[in-house]
Amino acid sequence: MATKKRRVKTPSNPPADHPILPPAHHLSSFPIVAIGASAGGLAAFEAFFRAMPAHSDPGMAFVLVQHLAPDHKSILAELIRHYTRMQVFEVEDGITVQPNCAYIIPPNCDLALLNGTLQLLQPTAARGHRTPIDFFFRSLAQDQHNRAIGIVLSGTGSDGTLGIRAIKAEGGLAIAQSPATAEYDGMPRSAIATGLVDYELPPTEIPGQLIAYVARAFQKPPPSLTFQLPAEANALKKIFVLLRTQTGHDFSLYKPNTIHRRIERRMAVNQVEAVEDYVKYLQQNPAEVESLFRDMLIGVTNFFRDSDAFQALEDQIIPSLFAGKHTGDTVRVWSAGCSTGEEAYSIAILLAERQAAMKKSFTVQVFATDIDDSSITKARAGTFSTSIASDISPERLSRFFTLEQDGSVYRIHKSIRDMLIFSEHDLIKDAPFSKLDLISCRNLLIYLNAQLQAKVISMFHYALKPDGFLFLGSSETVNELADLFSIHDRKLKLYQRKDRLDLKHRRTPMQYLPPMTALEAALPQPISKIPAAGRVPLRELTEQTLLQQIAPAAALVNQQGDILYLHGRTGMYLEPSAGESGINNILKMAREGLQRELTVALHNASSTNQTIHCPAVNVRTNGTFTSVNLTVRPVNSESFPNLYLVVLEEVLLPVLPEAAPAEAAGTIPDSQAITCKDALIAKLKKELLAKEAFLQATNEELNTSNEELKASNEEMQSVNEELQSTNEELETSKEELQSTNEELNTINVELQNKVTEFSRVNNDMNNLLAGTQIGTVFVDHQLHVLRFTPTITAMINLIPGDIGRPINHILSNMVEYGDLEKDLQKVLANLIPKETEVQTKSGRWYSMRIQPYRTLDNVIEGAVVTFVDITEVVFTREALQQSETFNHLVLDSLLDEIVVLDQQGVIVAANQAWQRQFGLR
Repeated sequence: MATKKRRVKTPSNPPADHPILPPAHHLSSFPIVAIGASAGGLAAFEAFFRAMPAHSDPGMAFVLVQHLAPDHKSILAELIRHYTRMQVFEVEDGITVQPNCAYIIPPNCDLALLNGTLQLLQPTAARGHRTPIDFFFRSLAQDQHNRAIGIVLSGTGSDGTLGIRAIKAEGGLAIAQSPATAEYDGMPRSAIATGLVDYELPPTEIPGQLIAYVARAFQKPPPSLTFQLPAEANALKKIFVLLRTQTGHDFSLYKPNTIHRRIERRMAVNQVEAVEDYVKYLQQNPAEVESLFRDMLIGVTNFFRDSDAFQALEDQIIPSLFAGKHTGDTVRVWSAGCSTGEEAYSIAILLAERQAAMKKSFTVQVFATDIDDSSITKARAGTFSTSIASDISPERLSRFFTLEQDGSVYRIHKSIRDMLIFSEHDLIKDAPFSKLDLISCRNLLIYLNAQLQAKVISMFHYALKPDGFLFLGSSETVNELADLFSIHDRKLKLYQRKDRLDLKHRRTPMQYLPPMTALEAALPQPISKIPAAGRVPLRELTEQTLLQQIAPAAALVNQQGDILYLHGRTGMYLEPSAGESGINNILKMAREGLQRELTVALHNASSTNQTIHCPAVNVRTNGTFTSVNLTVRPVNSESFPNLYLVVLEEVLLPVLPEAAPAEAAGTIPDSQAITCKDALIAKLKKELLAKEAFLQATNEELNTSNEELKASNEEMQSVNEELQSTNEELETSKEELQSTNEELNTINVELQNKVTEFSRVNNDMNNLLAGTQIGTVFVDHQLHVLRFTPTITAMINLIPGDIGRPINHILSNMVEYGDLEKDLQKVLANLIPKETEVQTKSGRWYSMRIQPYRTLDNVIEGAVVTFVDITEVVFTREALQQSETFNHLVLDSLLDEIVVLDQQGVIVAANQAWQRQFGLR
């Protein structure tokens, strides 16, 4: 449900040197490079274009998408012209992209590419929430596919990250500026965090790598990698082995075309010519195996993708999921191949809206799984770029999302997040969920071959409830398994599970469980006796010979019939069965005539824990029947419980006397004929009873096995869901702890900065006070000493232990001044500073100044008493006074009239003779 954008009016005068050409086929013959930047982008642009080789044309077109102020004219085009010899244009609406040219986005516009032409659109998102880089990158990927190249340079936020994913999904190239070289590393780091960036380089190195990639991927004849030659097919198998070994996932059953394209692209990225060389490169670089694995899994996803399909899901399917359910009932949905979670969250939003419309509360579980653990981690975080505003209606955006404080991402509401359980899951090898109302698996089957598609679709049928729904992508279908699903909407790929299931497609729960190698390893292993070295004692040799000649054939088996030990010659009664090698089960190896009796006897022995005898069992051996006495005896052993000894002893028939001539001629008396008939009837009845017992035992075992399988499956599903839920809770707790840790780290950094700043200010203040040679004492309202400067200790004998003592107690013993306490209180009362001269008992004079102590908030928290040493000043003043007195006495003793004038003729001094002469004082 994307928000529509209004087109900007086409300029009437396109530039004369770059005419608007009619669009050709939308896939251009040259790659188009989109470069996105924000803060610090100008310096990155300059470094990029200055590093472009000047001697040849790059053979590419460049489109620069920079975050610009919407209300100021941009001069970016003029600046870029100084850095490159290519033609540089500010984009005009409808301009056709040409190679070896650079195009600059104008202010207050969104930019898109359609059929090789640049289209300007009026932005609809609020300023600060726009993501023009994502918008153009996605448009470029849809238009140019594998010829799209995206570069993310310096900038804050995460604009460009979703666009990089779209470009990689179409087989394009993704490059990010190395964060260490970016003025602002937010955008490059966000792109790199996706794991999809092919190159992480400084701007000066990007052009060289870009030209090498384009020459390898587009300008040279591409290598013919059909993987049909024996060497190529063998190399492809080795690639699959390396992927499976490192990642645990098998891609051998994926569609060849997709696999080949991904491998060819990675070869171009790493400048590898031959596929055999690429195999060696993978062996030497495990990181490249991971990169190839990520490339295999890239998919395009966004909220409410294919709006018509989601509208049908909202109108037709979602109401059916809640039909007939009561408050508190559970609705279970599985989003398989959820990638970064947009589709799963979209379905959860529809489910939440339906609950709100019904005004009922249900338990809704949405299981969202994917093979890629990094995608699951991203989906689990529940944060998305602000570019999702183009895919979600404003109503849903405000209702189900919260814009983070920095304005760079949207976070899904907790009510929606709590509905989803994210988990890493492989459809091919992992057990499915069960009892589901809806399965959404869109645009995943297209990457699998027909055999794997059939397996997955059959698994979906098993996982769904009766009448459950299957939601596929626009290019997917159930194919030959149409008998499993009825078509709900053929165009929008909505299917509904059928209850009746053809036997050829029937699956048992165990077929969807992973291989139980651990369980098989836990079974008792065959016990073999290792002969001791050296000579065998004569007694033991004798006993072994007697056992071989006299003791009957026997086998030690467990409750399932698996043979643990064989004694004697059992070949007359047991033979290897046809089929898989390694089968060592006595029930499958029993010859004709023995299997039925042996199955019944072993079942009865395990049920009753008693010895079971079956006399005269006819066993076919070498074309004839041999009569055998069968005994199954429980073996009581604490070390090996539930073991049974099967003893097979041949019955030696008595030698009959030589027949009479009449009997030899075929004449049998009537009484003897009747006896033979009765014996035959009795034998048939006995065989019938044995068969009935065998069938009864088989049915009981089958019912028991079915119940055990059903119970095991339910337990496994329950345990799986509990583990999924527990894992989700642990992940949530981990995320909360990480968030708290980040906040604490931020606070810690701030506190460290404040402590550093405080220490610096404190040092400055101490040095300032020490440099002024002014003794200072700080007191509180109670006139207690708070702190003092080092200079004061030379005047007054203060020590750190005096802090907290009344200042009058300290100064009264050192200063000849009795009104200090009164003056301090007066200053604190009227806030008028007071200055006076005081003399210490040692005879030194100080100018003491008392003034209020004010904080930055203009709050009075005490007083400051400063002492300035004026001893020399006082002594000088007294000497001057004495000199002046002496001079006056000398002048007055003279009989001549003397007067002293200044420069302006003003009388400064006159002796008494002058004063008497003129009658003046």
